[in-house]
Amino acid sequence: MDNRREVSEFLTTRRARITPDRAGLPATGSRRVPGLRRSEVATLAGLSVEYYARLERGQIAGASAGVLDGLARALQLDEAEHAHLLDLARAADGIPTSGRARRRASSTTSPASSRPSLHWTLEALTDAVAFIRDSRQNLLATNALGRAFYAPVLGDGGPEDSRPAGRTPNLARFQFLDPASREFYPDWDAFAEMCVGIMRAEAGRDPHDRGLQDLVGELSTRSETFRRLWAAHDVRTHGTGTKRFLHPVVGELTLAYEELAITAEPGLMLYVYTAEPGSTSAEGLRLLASWAASGADRATTTTSHRPERAD
Repeated sequence: MDNRREVSEFLTTRRARITPDRAGLPATGSRRVPGLRRSEVATLAGLSVEYYARLERGQIAGASAGVLDGLARALQLDEAEHAHLLDLARAADGIPTSGRARRRASSTTSPASSRPSLHWTLEALTDAVAFIRDSRQNLLATNALGRAFYAPVLGDGGPEDSRPAGRTPNLARFQFLDPASREFYPDWDAFAEMCVGIMRAEAGRDPHDRGLQDLVGELSTRSETFRRLWAAHDVRTHGTGTKRFLHPVVGELTLAYEELAITAEPGLMLYVYTAEPGSTSAEGLRLLASWAASGADRATTTTSHRPERAD
């Protein structure tokens, strides 16, 4: 990815969203473009107009921590956006990752599928959905409940036997290219923004990740929605929160999620989805686990054959 262009478009889009009122400045004179003027950002950041103009043209290499912090304050960047700006600056200086070790030279076997201990850890989590995802949104491994939960993504089998044309199941491709995602994610628009924001952040951490670049190119070509969201340059981190799903077997689930870094495998993350104890979603997960254990024929199961759920 073109670092100068990424920097320029990121700073331009952040400047465009800040109104003078929001920045505590008087709204004087007519404005040809939305947001602050370059001179106003420069003043707020404590920079000369000429230097800020250079930064917004993408010439960020060599910018000091003080300059970057000043930009973050002037543009009112949140934590994820500030980190993204630092990542872009590191990339311009030839340091492509934000403190995270560079991904090991890829072999033909994924660490998630080659290390038994990772699978043992996943399978030990029996009452929660657990899975391992990489920075390219590939769903690398799941526990038993995770395989049942992600049946719409995986197909009839698990990750090892459900890869169309040899591909690993990918959450971004499912989100933007599979119509089933619109039912699985009741809050589809929010999920789409989250997915692209996470990918944007990952691209900033490692702009030389060819696999991620190829995925962005594929989705940009095939999905107008992805293309529009990617152009917005919004970034976000995953971390923790709550999501709603509409599962074809057990219906609506509201699950809390936690993201955990796998320090032994840079770039891989463990995600755990749980339900509030005693809730209908907790009952739904129990029903889903029972369904998975029973060996039900997933290919013929439809929403009209959902188990009864307790209210």
